[in-house]
Amino acid sequence: MMEHSEIQQLLPAYVDRELGIVDTLAVDRHLETCLACRREIEEQRSAGMRIREKAPYFSAPPALHAQVVTGLPSSRMPRTSPLARRSWWPQTAAALTVALAAALAWGVGEYRMARSPQQILTDELVASHIRSLQVDHLTDLVSSDQHTVKPWFNGKLPFAPPVIDLAAQGYPLIGGRLDYLAGQNVAVLVYRRHRHPINVTIWPGKDLPTRPQMTDRQGYHLVRWSAGGMNFSAVSDLGENELMQFVALLHT
Repeated sequence: MMEHSEIQQLLPAYVDRELGIVDTLAVDRHLETCLACRREIEEQRSAGMRIREKAPYFSAPPALHAQVVTGLPSSRMPRTSPLARRSWWPQTAAALTVALAAALAWGVGEYRMARSPQQILTDELVASHIRSLQVDHLTDLVSSDQHTVKPWFNGKLPFAPPVIDLAAQGYPLIGGRLDYLAGQNVAVLVYRRHRHPINVTIWPGKDLPTRPQMTDRQGYHLVRWSAGGMNFSAVSDLGENELMQFVALLHT
C-alpha cells in the first residue's frame, strides 16, 4: 500500500486527471479513509476554479494589433536593420514556444508508446488486484475445495487452469473468479495467508520467464512465471519471503 506522503504527491496530478489507472485506483482507495486528503482535493479543485473564473484576459486593441503587424520585417529588409533586430526575438520566442509544446507532446506520446508489453501487463495485473479489494469482489465462487473450484471454470474459459490446495502449507484456497486481461478472459484463483489475499491469475501461454520473477508496484509485490503451457501471476501485499514461498509451492 502507498504511504500517506506518497499519495499527497499524487494529488495535483489526480485533480488534473493525469494519473494512470493504477495510481488513480490507489488514490481512490486512500481517499475512502483519509479525510485530510479529501479536503486537500477539494481545496485544489476550488483554487483551480477561482483562477479560471477570475484570471484577467486582455485582447489587444485594433491599433496595437495593426502596429505589431506593420512592424514585422519583410523579406527585403536587411537583417542588420534595427527593426529586424527588435522584431527577431518576439518571432523567435513564439516559434520556440510552439516547438517546445510540440516537443513535449511528442515526448509524452513517445514515453507512453515506449512502455514495454511487460510493463503494461504489470499495471493491468496490479490494477485487477486493487479492484478486487476495492469493490469486495475477490471471488465469483467461494470454496476451499479444489475439486469444486476447478470444474467451476469449465465452459467459462477455453482452458483448464490448474488448481492446487495449499491449506496444509498455510495458504488456503478461498475461491476463484473470472477476469479480463490483455484482451482475453483469464482465471483468477484466490488464496489467503493470514489476512492477506493473494490473487493468482492464470492464462495460456509461455510469454513469461520459467523462473519466477518479482516486481514491486504501488506497494504490492507481483511475481510472474510460466509453467506447463500456462502463464502465472501472483499479486499480494504479503511479505516478499512468504509470497516467494507460496510461489515455490505453486511452481513445483
